[in-house]
Amino acid sequence: MAPSTLGLLMLTFNCAKKLVNVDVLANHVHTAFTNNATTLPDVVVFALQEVAPLSSAFISSRYLEEYFARFDGAVNLAARQYESNGTPREEPLVSVAQTVSGPEPPSPQRRSYTLVAAHNVGYTAILLFARDPDRIRNLKHAEVGFGTAEMGNKGAVGIRALYDVDGTGAKCTEVTFVAAHLAAMEWNLARRNANWAAIVRGLTFGDPEVILNDLRGSEGARVPAQPAENNDQDTEGHRLLHDVHDEQHVQVQRAMHDISVFKPSSHLFVAGDLNYRISTSSPPPDAVFPSLDPSSPNYYPAFLPLDQLTRERRAGRTMHGLSEHQVSFPPTYKYDVQPKLSAVPDQDETEVPWKFAKHRYPSWTDRVQYLDLPPWVKSRGDHPSMNVIAYDALPLLRSSDHRPVYLRVEVPLIPPHDLSPPASTEHTADGETLKDPRVRLPIEVDPEAWSRRRVARQWELAVGWGAFLGSTKEGAWIWATLLAGGVAAWWLYKTW
Repeated sequence: MAPSTLGLLMLTFNCAKKLVNVDVLANHVHTAFTNNATTLPDVVVFALQEVAPLSSAFISSRYLEEYFARFDGAVNLAARQYESNGTPREEPLVSVAQTVSGPEPPSPQRRSYTLVAAHNVGYTAILLFARDPDRIRNLKHAEVGFGTAEMGNKGAVGIRALYDVDGTGAKCTEVTFVAAHLAAMEWNLARRNANWAAIVRGLTFGDPEVILNDLRGSEGARVPAQPAENNDQDTEGHRLLHDVHDEQHVQVQRAMHDISVFKPSSHLFVAGDLNYRISTSSPPPDAVFPSLDPSSPNYYPAFLPLDQLTRERRAGRTMHGLSEHQVSFPPTYKYDVQPKLSAVPDQDETEVPWKFAKHRYPSWTDRVQYLDLPPWVKSRGDHPSMNVIAYDALPLLRSSDHRPVYLRVEVPLIPPHDLSPPASTEHTADGETLKDPRVRLPIEVDPEAWSRRRVARQWELAVGWGAFLGSTKEGAWIWATLLAGGVAAWWLYKTW
């Protein structure tokens, strides 16, 4: 009997620092809900890049609530559309765009999804929605920046949780979701790979320094006393000391592995604007671009062998151990949005007219990767598997030059202790099994990851407040108030 599954929809979208149109996005999410599926997913995860302007993204997540509310509205409107199509309702559907900005939020009984967690690192954010929030337990989050001075103009943010159906642990599984935005530009291939390495080193769900100090403190008491001046005792003492140090090293490695993105007991999904292109240089004026015409010799599938992400992943230079379902959709970037063909609201526009931007090669920058089940699980008698329902790109939104991409997958509910490698795996496994990052980390965790992040966060606050004061209406009012106060103080001083 196959194990129960978690229905997951993970969607990545580069928002171009603009508020999304709720009704338009809801229509597209509804498309994702209905593609090759007969039920709503249990969990929906949005991986968002350039979610808001710098001043909002760098100061505090409180300034992102308006942006997050749009996605909350869209996913619930899409769910209501889905449920209405399946079971006719007497009451008309109300646009969630109205409820997001209006005084009356949607009533609890009409909300199919609850926003369980929302986190960001600079421009990059991740939102976790669940149909039954009580099934989400042990929530943790992590972040790493690898932009200028390790700030979050480029970075990754993650959520880890236990999905437990009945609270007993009999039907549960651990899941890790990562939203990422890697370095842009065609020629930045090596930097994109370095960004991924920074994620493995620094995106940790616990402070490595605290864990190391705790382990060193507990092990210090176990180090044997120095032996007396006797050769036999001296040899035995050194052996015991060596064994203790070996045991401590193994415990440190295991602890670092458990807080990394590749925690052995967890499923892993990575989505984002990964920015891998089909060329290492910008296109010349006479460049041949992919076509969406199946009869064209330049039909876009012919360009897929040039995809940097696939080549670099297979070469073991990025996305170590991860898998991707077959890409069967057109390039997702870079689109030059054209004027409307008629004066209709955005939500009534059947298709956004576009052209590929001439200064960038059209590329599959927006992707969803996942860590497949390990060999020791696949070999079980019940033959569990990641059942991909759909992997596709959604239509272009007028607010962005990227197309959203989503993965719909049924994730087996494999308990954490079953997903972890058996104790003897590292000593008895073959070469392919040892490549599984659940067995051995491809890149070691940085012990100073959280310390570095704290420093970068101070830089983000300084830059964010500077941008707020220099580029927003609120900042202009603050400057005007300070100026008026200064003039008034000067006048009082002169007339005193």
